[in-house]
Amino acid sequence: MDQRTARMRAIVHDSYGSADVLRLASIARPQAADLAANEVLLHVHAAGLDRGTWHLMTGLPYLGRLAFGLRRPRNPVLGLDVAGTVVAVGSAVTRFAPGDEVFGFGKGTFAEYAVAREDKLARKPANLTFEEAAVVPVSAGTALQAVAEVGRLEPGQTVLVIGASGGVGSYAVQLARALGAKEVTGVASGSKADLVRSLGADRVLDHTRNDFADGTRRYDLVLDIGGNPSLSRLRRALTPRGTAVMVGGEQGGNFSGGMNRQLRGLAWSPFLRQRLTNFIARQRAGDLERLAELIEAGPVRPMIDRTYPLDQVPEAMRRLVAGQAVGKIAITVSAQGPDQRM
Repeated sequence: MDQRTARMRAIVHDSYGSADVLRLASIARPQAADLAANEVLLHVHAAGLDRGTWHLMTGLPYLGRLAFGLRRPRNPVLGLDVAGTVVAVGSAVTRFAPGDEVFGFGKGTFAEYAVAREDKLARKPANLTFEEAAVVPVSAGTALQAVAEVGRLEPGQTVLVIGASGGVGSYAVQLARALGAKEVTGVASGSKADLVRSLGADRVLDHTRNDFADGTRRYDLVLDIGGNPSLSRLRRALTPRGTAVMVGGEQGGNFSGGMNRQLRGLAWSPFLRQRLTNFIARQRAGDLERLAELIEAGPVRPMIDRTYPLDQVPEAMRRLVAGQAVGKIAITVSAQGPDQRM
């Protein structure tokens, strides 16, 4: 095949909007000859769907467009999470070789081939399918940083996870337990309580019936994942020297998202005994390797809600937006072996 005419299937969007802007297209395939020294070319077997991909699709909040394109998407191919097989490596890559099975963070992974940096990949856990591995990087990496690095969880502490049945929350419950929490409480809808308990939660609060900030219990660490409780409610749920980590917030308006509340928390925190903090998750191979160890040892496992083929990404996105997903949504891209004629 003439490399200049090599094509692949991909999900693209030429403008911002709802899932209706997504379409399956035939586009130029990335080539090994074009790799930067630290890049890896992957044959994508599966990808994960996460809330960050929704932000890239909609262009919301508007502040985010400074990074991903003011008027239209800078990269028309969606997708961040990836699991696949290495096809080719850049001249400075030393950790991987063609044929290796890897997972991590890529660029435009809703496609049959994608490019990723070496320092954003790790070897796929041997006990996971490609679909399972593909739903780990963004959500589990965010949860790990929230629990261990930002939340500074210590063995014997109590943890509250708000949004415990979602992508990040389902990992946060497991990681809190694996890293030594004495008690983990999850907040989710009543219909998802059994799932949250199966992940290791000691107690589950139904967000439609129970108020986590009613004062009956206080927690050393509160992880607010995708919720929007007021700072005063978060403080009421904390012990006198507890920490609240605001991982996300989808109800803060189109301009800045949930950042206003998070910035207020950072401003207040120096004057309080409690810590109110947030962070932007980083994409690091070291986190992926630590997660792979926990997954292979057993304390952590991916929870896949549903798996969709590549041409059904719009339907998968609608399920995510509707809040129907329990755990993670995986996208199966290709089950075929990589084309070595790249």
